[in-house]
Amino acid sequence: MSSEQQGVSPPNPIKIAHSPDADDIFMYYAVKFGWISTPMPFENIALDIETLNEAALEGSYEVTAISFALYPKIRENYALLKTAVSFGEGYGPKLIKPKGKRLRPNFKAALSGRHTTNAMLFKIAYPQARIVYKNFLEIEDAVLSGEVDAGVLIHESILDFDESLEVEREIWDIWLELAKEELPLPLGGMALRRSIPLLRAIEIEDALIKAVEVANAHRATLAKMLLERDLVRIDAATLDRYLDLYANDRSVTMDDTQMHALDTLFEIGYEHGFYECPIKAADFTIPHDYTKARFS
Repeated sequence: MSSEQQGVSPPNPIKIAHSPDADDIFMYYAVKFGWISTPMPFENIALDIETLNEAALEGSYEVTAISFALYPKIRENYALLKTAVSFGEGYGPKLIKPKGKRLRPNFKAALSGRHTTNAMLFKIAYPQARIVYKNFLEIEDAVLSGEVDAGVLIHESILDFDESLEVEREIWDIWLELAKEELPLPLGGMALRRSIPLLRAIEIEDALIKAVEVANAHRATLAKMLLERDLVRIDAATLDRYLDLYANDRSVTMDDTQMHALDTLFEIGYEHGFYECPIKAADFTIPHDYTKARFS
């Protein structure tokens, strides 16, 4: 007998907010297509990453994608998930400009949002730059039109941009200089609202881990379905290249090296006045050993 037949209301869906970027879509849609079971209904919402960052500051969604640089500012209200993560390894956002243009110290730059990881690293590297914030899809056109002198491209834009533009600097190179060791560049992850009971939080994270795992295991099939349904903005070849970068085996569960990279990012942010105190990522993840301890 269903919950409706018994007179019991079905559970409210858990809202999972993610960006419309190809790697986020890819990592979530194993859930959307019903390839895995979930402990309660999931409802997905796709919004650009800076909108999600702002929403996280307001506590809008139970589970949300975030820029890693935002996390210390929401740590009291959100736990840090260890799955559906995107790191750059030798690559990442790119500062682009018109070919041959010389940038002055106070050049005008378009960034994808004030709370993004690339914005924090950019501000440290270019303290005199005049910044405007735009949707990431508008940044290339802003540079081409001359509205800004340069802009930081993110997501799929890093793979293909107008031939009249060139890379002034890789955010990856700024990261290496600040980190002082070669670590993966922490870009984006997921956070879960702390008001969710711990056992349910563990179930949600386990389901999302499984979703990323299944998506990776069936990458060709899932990518084909996304393309056929016009759920991504890019063609098959570009999607394949992009998933190689940001939705891969290292997206399933953060490893020790990635956790160390996060700690380094948070330390850099603290040293440059972006955070009120330093934090360690491991202190803010969900303690999965709780289930074993409680039911042993």
